[in-house]
Amino acid sequence: MAQEIQKSQGSALDTLQVRAVELRKILQRASYEYYALDAPTMEDSVYDALYHELQDLEKQYPQLITPDSPTQRVGEKPVSQFVSVQHHVPLYSLENAFTTDDVNSWQERCQKVLNTDKDLASQPLCKMEYVCELKIDGSAIALTYEQGVLVRGATRGDGVAGEDITSNIKTIRSIPLKLNLVNPPDRLEIRGEAFLPIAVFDEINHERSQQGESLFANPRNAAAGTLRQLDSRIVAKRRLDFFAYTIHFPESKLSPSNPPLSDLPLFLPLSSSGRGAGGDGYIISSQWQALEFLQQIGFRVNPNKKLCKSIQELQEYYDYWNHARHDLPYMTDGMVIKLNSFPQQERLGFTQKTPRWAIAWKYPAEEVLTVIKTVTVQVGRTGTLTPVAELRPVLLAGTTVSRATLHNSDRLAELDLHIGDTVIVRKAGEIIPEVVRILPELRPSGATRFVMPTHCPECGQPVLKPEDEAATRCINLECPAIVRGALEHWVSREALDINGIGEKLVKQLVTENHVTSVADLYTLTSEQLQTLDRLGKKSADKIMAAIAQSTTKPWARVLYGLGIRHVGSVNAQTITDNFPNVELLARADKEVIASIHGIGEEIAQSIYDWFRKDINQHLVEHLQKAGLQFESTSKGSKAITLNPNIAGKTFVVTGTLPTLKRDEAKDLIKSAGGKVTDSVSKKTNYLVVGAESGSKLEKAQSLSVTCISEEELLQLLGQSTQSIA
Repeated sequence: MAQEIQKSQGSALDTLQVRAVELRKILQRASYEYYALDAPTMEDSVYDALYHELQDLEKQYPQLITPDSPTQRVGEKPVSQFVSVQHHVPLYSLENAFTTDDVNSWQERCQKVLNTDKDLASQPLCKMEYVCELKIDGSAIALTYEQGVLVRGATRGDGVAGEDITSNIKTIRSIPLKLNLVNPPDRLEIRGEAFLPIAVFDEINHERSQQGESLFANPRNAAAGTLRQLDSRIVAKRRLDFFAYTIHFPESKLSPSNPPLSDLPLFLPLSSSGRGAGGDGYIISSQWQALEFLQQIGFRVNPNKKLCKSIQELQEYYDYWNHARHDLPYMTDGMVIKLNSFPQQERLGFTQKTPRWAIAWKYPAEEVLTVIKTVTVQVGRTGTLTPVAELRPVLLAGTTVSRATLHNSDRLAELDLHIGDTVIVRKAGEIIPEVVRILPELRPSGATRFVMPTHCPECGQPVLKPEDEAATRCINLECPAIVRGALEHWVSREALDINGIGEKLVKQLVTENHVTSVADLYTLTSEQLQTLDRLGKKSADKIMAAIAQSTTKPWARVLYGLGIRHVGSVNAQTITDNFPNVELLARADKEVIASIHGIGEEIAQSIYDWFRKDINQHLVEHLQKAGLQFESTSKGSKAITLNPNIAGKTFVVTGTLPTLKRDEAKDLIKSAGGKVTDSVSKKTNYLVVGAESGSKLEKAQSLSVTCISEEELLQLLGQSTQSIA
């Protein structure tokens, strides 16, 4: 009897499981039609009824819940913090264009490279097509799907690593939890933009105003802040939207330093609702096909896109949207142009920061009139004094602006700025407000000219204005403003990522003299922190734990955190790949540092100078004693091997060499610490001469530059080397 009851219960559960699967499929199909196709066939009331049926079923029988169920979009509990995660493929920035000439220059650079590729030049592919997509003003996110199911959503972060915000991503209904694919790849990455529609933004600000809360400045800030909410229930209420624009396959065998947009060709059978049903393949070899594919597997793709055949078509499309963008239901700050062909994209590759095959054509900056009330001077972390105009508040590009940069003393002199001047203000690149020009005819009588101070407004020490620089600097490394800036940079997310230490706490730490350099963070005690405003024992202990955790951050982040001028997070990674510990970098000649691909003379000089100051050497020593990571643990580090005959010397390679390709010769020179340039000058040490060398040989001879053959180059390379690894 008991067995019969158990069998009956099992049979009933099986029936319920079949119903749950059926409901999920129906709801997923309805979401696909609504968001991806923008062609809903199901009434909202029907969707709601089916959703509640599934929800009740899963509540009664939790064993029926699956990760891709529509009911699992909103979590029940807030998370305590977000975890940092590495992107499988970096999220690159885009080069900006502001004029038609900028776009033409980009197109010419692309065409020049493609014309030199014999495989592409002989094919119709060398004729370029362009995909134009509106640049959405939101937050870039990366979605990871495994076996077709969403497993991770992350913020862009610094492009290499971001924060895991999966719980928040799941609340965005235009992001499918399960892809519309029968045989999905093991892993698939989708990139796109999360944004807040203007109407929703207005509703949120109206509600916040009614409740006496501060208003969001613009939809972009609101979207970014929403994505970093710890409570996904709040995120769900704010109704973020999403457009997909890129697809990646991280398992590609191509070099990770030059990541592909996709494997080529790609075979992905789609479900019966998509093109290629019944096992027919779908080949993705272009951006246009990728957008079609993204829509078919369940994503919303911006319908305002166009495949253009010429620069003229690009110009016409840009002009149209420059005027029509104000009628869109979301904010857009430009148009993204990508080469359509994936083989062309692969050939052009990437710089350290941007793809060479894409560019963002920004709309002209909005300009408004306002009045300068006064000018204040800020001191940055490198000691740079920046004059800032305090303005009569004015609405500009969706944001209330009350301050604008005046850049530096040279710019200030050009403007001949007086307090009380009426000025034209715009947003540079739609981000930083700046004073463009003044209207002297509207200047009030008795207005006084503003002059840059001769002493630092923070520490009172004399400032320095080098003749060859536009910036005025405080050179007192113990200046409170420099110390504060160094601390804020050190604890930032891209550097040591120390949670709990923000601008206000940094100011208190410096004011109370608890911290005079970043090294002092590692001698702080919980008791010291508890003496500061609004810090109890629990908060102080959390900060102490975060400081301790920062000692595990890799050498590249530590180098970036030191705040050396011109050394960004990408350059820091490149440098630490070549110098696996701080001792090697500290004693390296600037010529050797400059020989690294992507690191020029300016960055090399800055690093060289930094390590030769006693105060910085002592800082490194103290940080080493505190346990910070000053050596690379990565197996992929590729230390430079110095050859005393090559290192620090400048080479030019010309003509056809007997056995080596020119690029091979250049790589050999660079790997030995030498520098390679394209033109002969007085600074050239050697000209490597091959057949049909032309005018470079004549110029080298006129300048008495040493000319050598391939064989002589190999002899130089083959002599004793001094490894710094």
